[in-house]
Amino acid sequence: MSGAPDPGSEVRRDGLHRTAPGREARIGARGGRRAGRGGEVVPPAEFRSYYGRAVIKPPVWKAHNIASYLFLGGVAGGAAVLAAGADLTGRPDLRRAARLVSAGATGLSLTVLVADLGRPGRFVHMLRVVKPTSPMSIGAWLLSGLSPLVAVAALDEASGLLPRRWAGLVGRVARPGGLAATAIAPAVTTYTGALIADTAVPVWHGAYRELPYLFGASALAAAGGLVAAVTPPGQAAPARIAGVAGSVAAQVLDPAVHRRLGAAAEPLTRGRPGRLLSASRWCSRVGIALLAASSLRPSRVLDVAGGLALTAESALTKFGWFYAGIDSAADPKYTVVPQRDRLTDTADATR
Repeated sequence: MSGAPDPGSEVRRDGLHRTAPGREARIGARGGRRAGRGGEVVPPAEFRSYYGRAVIKPPVWKAHNIASYLFLGGVAGGAAVLAAGADLTGRPDLRRAARLVSAGATGLSLTVLVADLGRPGRFVHMLRVVKPTSPMSIGAWLLSGLSPLVAVAALDEASGLLPRRWAGLVGRVARPGGLAATAIAPAVTTYTGALIADTAVPVWHGAYRELPYLFGASALAAAGGLVAAVTPPGQAAPARIAGVAGSVAAQVLDPAVHRRLGAAAEPLTRGRPGRLLSASRWCSRVGIALLAASSLRPSRVLDVAGGLALTAESALTKFGWFYAGIDSAADPKYTVVPQRDRLTDTADATR
């Protein structure tokens, strides 16, 4: 009869005990009563972690070292490609500027990397093996291979300061070395994206498909802008084109990354990372406009201003992504919630 106690219940002075519901309560947003009938029987579970602690250990890299390394490595590779193109097309002023920029960026990138490792010996130890599945191992070998090639090419531009015998030797190997650098340089501009994506950091790993291309495009923008800024306007056209093309490609890839990450892209849009990346987009617009204007009417002032704007864009992009990764690793929400979403999508797909 309706309202009778459940047969398995126990009647005590303070009421019924061990009662069972008349039907099974479903957990989650899809279970319970229909909308408009008093809400759900069981509310959706809210995310929480063990004492609010991070699920993964945030990277211990220092921003001023590793984010600078991401930026400088890209500039080194992009400028090496521009130097080879200038050499093949007979633009000595552009070649000189690109070679010097590439060598300087390579030296600085090695410096900040060794500074983060703590001592030079640790970098040497990374070269004891070649591990194709490790972006860190491959990156160390790529940078080690690029460094002597761009150094010799840059030394050739200062051959007037060398003894005649050494100047002749450097001149004979500089061009083959500069052209050989183009086989390594594209990988140097993109591998840093693969390097940080090959981690458990949610924002970095979630963008593993687009991040190498985004970093490569940003590197080309910085290299083109910086080389254009230090090249006479009459020969700076290829550098302007490279800078504008790289910046446009980076701005096209940026929303694609946000769409892939979904809710996990929040660290890219708020706090310090959000401010840095927003500033990088404004620098991109300014740099593109100034270099485009200089292409119509060559101007050293426009080249310097536009080139520095694109260089700042690339640096802000690398620092913004670095800090966003640190923030996403510290907040357990960005580790667990995407995993739950993937499990739900997989379960829905198999029904």
